This record gives sequence, structure tokens and C-alpha cells, in this order.
Amino acid sequence: MQIRVPEQPRSQPESAASVSRAERRRSARLSPWERVLAASAALWALVGPRLAPLAPYARRLRPKYPRPGRSGWRRWMPSWRQWLGAWLGGIGLTGMFLVVAYATTDIPSNLNSYATQQDNVYFWSDGTPMARTGWVQRQDMPLKDIPVDVRWAVLAAENESFYSDPGISVKGITRALWRTVGQGDTEGGSTITQQYVKNVYLSQNQTVSRKFTEAMISLKLDNKMSKDQILEGYLNTSWFGRGTYGIQRAAQAYYGKDVSKLNASEAAMLASLLKGAGLYDPTLGKANHKRAVERWSWILDRMVKIGKLSPAERARYTTFPEPIATNKVYDTGSQSDYLVELAQQYAKKSAHISAKDFDLGGYQIYTTFDRKKEATLTKAVTKARKAAKDRDPKLAAAAHYGAASVTTDGRILAVYGGPDHRKQGYNESNAATVPAGTSFLPFVYAAGLQNGIHKERGAAVTDVLPGTLYDGDDKVPVTTLDGPYWDRSGKKVFAKNDDGKSYGQISLDRALAQSVNTPFMQLGMDTGLDKVRSTAIASGLLSDTIGAQVPALSMGNSTPSAIRMASGYATFAAGGDHTEPYSVAKITRNGRRVALDTPRPTRAVRADVAGDVQQALTESFRLAHPTTALTTRAAGKAGTTDATGKDIASWYTGTSSNVTTSVVVYRMDLNKSLEPLPLQGLAGTGTDNVPYTVWAQAMGLE
Repeated sequence: MQIRVPEQPRSQPESAASVSRAERRRSARLSPWERVLAASAALWALVGPRLAPLAPYARRLRPKYPRPGRSGWRRWMPSWRQWLGAWLGGIGLTGMFLVVAYATTDIPSNLNSYATQQDNVYFWSDGTPMARTGWVQRQDMPLKDIPVDVRWAVLAAENESFYSDPGISVKGITRALWRTVGQGDTEGGSTITQQYVKNVYLSQNQTVSRKFTEAMISLKLDNKMSKDQILEGYLNTSWFGRGTYGIQRAAQAYYGKDVSKLNASEAAMLASLLKGAGLYDPTLGKANHKRAVERWSWILDRMVKIGKLSPAERARYTTFPEPIATNKVYDTGSQSDYLVELAQQYAKKSAHISAKDFDLGGYQIYTTFDRKKEATLTKAVTKARKAAKDRDPKLAAAAHYGAASVTTDGRILAVYGGPDHRKQGYNESNAATVPAGTSFLPFVYAAGLQNGIHKERGAAVTDVLPGTLYDGDDKVPVTTLDGPYWDRSGKKVFAKNDDGKSYGQISLDRALAQSVNTPFMQLGMDTGLDKVRSTAIASGLLSDTIGAQVPALSMGNSTPSAIRMASGYATFAAGGDHTEPYSVAKITRNGRRVALDTPRPTRAVRADVAGDVQQALTESFRLAHPTTALTTRAAGKAGTTDATGKDIASWYTGTSSNVTTSVVVYRMDLNKSLEPLPLQGLAGTGTDNVPYTVWAQAMGLE
């Protein structure tokens, strides 16, 4: 039987068209080994003819084995000439290798992220730290701001010959290589220049290649940068434990003070941490404490030996400077998060700092926030929240309290943004959420006093004075120059008083003091709603929070934040000059001042107009709180917001001692809607309601 084997198809050669251009390039490209051989051949072709005359001498150096004229083991040993030639040749090749390595090594252009990133520090108005933000605890300090004793404590501990060495230590490198290669262990042996290179350019891997690269970069860096620049960089990037990088953060973490306030003894303790914070932080255990004390003493003795500390000064430091037990970190908290958020936004805008640059850190932001006033305001609101929760937990679940204190020159002293920023990032002090209601009346009054009114079309402007009379009755029809005002549904619009009472003819100053609404609704129409709007904006309210230009504008359909309402009332207390509210007084970066656009006062209304408004607000405070007015000169007004017959917001805004505070209470279920809910008694009743009580406590009147 014959078995037929199927004929295998012959492979067809690929056509030239099927070979891609990339494949042709790859096939034509030499392998790395081929490129080395080609380079060697080219080099030999260049230097070979020049080395030819040396060939006879080279042949003499070539050993002949067994060596003639010798017996025993000596027949196999090279002569002294050959030993000398080999030694000199080795030195020459090594030198050539180092020269080539030095020439081909570049200083990296990109720094390690931890070497450049810093944290941003925020300070209270009194200069004490408030909070810090950022992943890395590090702040650069110019060398001139680091005491000489601190510098030499570090140099005595790490590299006393720093100012005279070439940037590397041959002895140290040899010792480190021996331990790394010969014993499988690692050891430093690096100069400060080498350590700085490792910190900012390289990894922390203890390998021969990394150590060699470190040495080459160190030599180049030593020629490129001054010693002081290298030392400054080293002190600002070294790890000191407790999550800190740099001597400034270390001083704060271990002693709760800036580096500029360290003495030689404290500096010696911090310098000991450079050998290993995990082994020398004295708070981590008895063994650590013993090691730290021994090294601290040794460093001080070294400072004496190298002439950087006198024996008399050394004799003063006999007691180990115990560091604080824990890192004194000024982390953000429940209220300070809101403060940081406000200051950060303002800092970026007013100093023209991009988000990218700001996130790199290194900024010191000196805020306008007053530590004591912030604590007082927070305590007052917290007390009100607790009382509401105890009285009606279900009602209080949707309660919101916004508050802010602003000076007449624009500084924001305190805010209450919410119970906890980590639970509610929504800042209630800066939220344009609920209408101002009758708190808006002073702006209508100021607009009338400032601009006058038109009673007839084409007639001249009639001046408005505090004593100008208006109809204070309830449900008075609102009129225009052409007759009654009709809304879009075709109904006449009537002005209403909150209490439903009628007051007859009443002067404007009296109407404001007693919060009679109807005169101001008509005053807004007579003055011009556009002028009411512009006056409110000039006084401090934001244009995008001003309500629709309808009669309800005069009744407070605008939605200013507590900060802006306080700023607006502060304009009247400042004699008509408005200064935009600001939260940052100064910014520095690594000790250097950053240009900041600090707001300047602008004229919002005439001084006499501001004085009349302030006088009416003073009378309003006296009528509502006669007992407190006997001992305190304050000006303020309550405000209510009526929507569809239900109160949805309750305000109190007032000024005392050039500080204006505004408080608003409202209800809103943020999980369902941004529409305000009826207060249902949450804000209390009468003149001593919740907003006023919080205001009075924040102002120190209760």
C-alpha cells in the first residue's frame, strides 16, 4: 500500500512592496554591539598611525613566558618594568575614564518632587500659625535667615571640611564602596554636596552606579554653585523625621519655633537627626534618647574643636534640649478649613498666583482673621445650633447659620462657615443663597438720599432728606410716574408691612428705625431701581446677587452672603467709603515678599448720606435694645424675608467699634434642593431672636 504524503505549499518570498519602511529601517540599523565595534574601528583608524612608533617599546613590555634567565617560580613573574608599566597604564586609563565620565555627566534639569514641593502656611492676624496645607512639610529658608550656629552644628556633624573640599570625599566614597560591594552593607561617607545631589537629583538607592553618578554630579555642581548655595539647598531639603523636610520645618516640629530662634544646643540636637531620624529622635524610646544625647554632646564638642563654638559657650550647654513630645502641626480643622479656603482663593487672585505654582507650596499667607473673634463667633453659633437641636432635632437638621465680621477698612476678622468643612464644604458665610429681606432697606434709603427722586415725568429731581415723609400704611399701592405698577399677571402691586400695621405719614429715618417697609418700596420706585441697584453694588454687594429690577428689589429680593452684607453696612459706618472685603494682608514665599493687590477705599455714597443712614441704624438699635444701647454705641438692624407668606430667612447686621457683623439663619435640605424652607420658629421671635443673640455675643455685648 502506498501512502501519499500531501505536498507542502512552498513559501512565497515577500515582495519588496510588502516590507514596510519601518522594517527596512530596523533591518538596516546596527545592533548596540555592532555600533561599539564600528566606533572602536573608527577610533583605531584615527589614533593607530600615531601609536605605531611606540610599538617597539610596547613589545619590550610584553612578558615572555617562561622568562629566560630565570628559574623556578620567578620564570613566571613579570619584571619590575612590566609591573610599573601596568600600574601607570591603569592610572592613565582610570584617569581617562574619569575625564570622559565627568565630561559626559550632566546636572539633571528636573528636581525630585519632594525637593521642590513645600507646604503653604497660614497665619492669624497676630502672626501665630493657623493652618498648613500640602503633602510635604517643608518650607525653604534663605541661608541668611539660618543662624550661623545652626549651620556649623550641621557642618560639624556631617562635613566639617565642606568649605574646602571639592564636593566629594574620595576616602568616604572608597569606604562606602567597600561596604556596599565587599560586605553587602551600606554606609554614607558622603559630603554635604553629595547628600544634596542625592536629595534633589537622584534616588535613595544604595548602589555602586548611583554613588558614581552622585560623585560626578557633585563635582560639577561644586564648580557651578557657590558653597553657600549648596548649603542652603541641603538645609532646606534634608529629612529630619516627623514628616518634615528642611531645617525650618524641623525647628517647628521639634521645638515649636522658627529656625531663626534656635540656639547652638538645639541646633546640635537637630543635626544629630541627619544620621537617621528613626534612630536619633529622642522621643521614640530610651535607646534613641541615649544615642541622641551622645551624638548631641559629640557635635557640640566638634564645634569647639573646629573653632566654631567657644569653650565658654560650650560650658553653658550641659543639659540636653528635650524636644516637644509631638509634632506641633497646625493642621486644618472644622472652622479653619473655611478660613483657609477663603484665604487661598483671595491669595491666588490678588497675588496673581496660578494654581500650579500655588500647589508647589512655599507660601506664607498672613491672613486678616482674628483668632479671638473667630473663637467667639464660632462659640456663639455653636451654642445656637445646640439649643435648636435640643429643642427640635428634626427642625434643626436642615438649619444653616452664616456669619461674618468685617472691619470698616475691609478686613475680614471672622466667619462661621458651617459645622465642619470635612462634612459640609458649603461655606455658609460666603453663600449667596437666601434673600436679604428687610435688611436691604438701608441701601434703598441711601440711594434716595444720594440721588433724589422724580415725582413727575420731566420734572426736576427732588432732594430726599431723612425727614421726608412717605405713606407708611399697610397695603399701599406702588406707583410709577405713569400710575399704578402692574405685575406681569396683570395685578396691581401693593407694598406691605411685616406686622400688617399702618403708620400713616412717616419720615424715612423713622421708617428705617422702625423697619416700616411700605415707604421704601415706593422710595425705590421714585429714585429709580437702577440707582438702587448701583448704590447696593457700590456699597459692597455683588452684582450677580442683586435681584430682579422690580419693586420687590427694594424689599430685598437680592441674595447677598453674610460677608457681603457685613461689608455693605460697614460702608455706612466708614462714612460712605467702601473697601472690598479681603482676607489676606501679606504673602511671602520663602521669606521674600510677594506683590499683593490690597483693595483701596472707593467712594460709594456721600459722607452726609452715610451719616444719615448710620444715624437711622443707630436709632433702630436703640429702639429694639434700649438697655444695651445705654452702655454701647452700636448701629444695627434686623431683617426678615417673607416668601409666599412664610419667613424663610432671618438676619441681623450691625456695627460696633468699627466692626460690622452679619448673621443669617435659614433652613435648607441640601440633599433635596437649594430652595429655602420655612423657618417655623427656628430663628426665634422678637427683638432678641437667634441672629441678634449670636451677633451680640460675637460683638462681646452679651
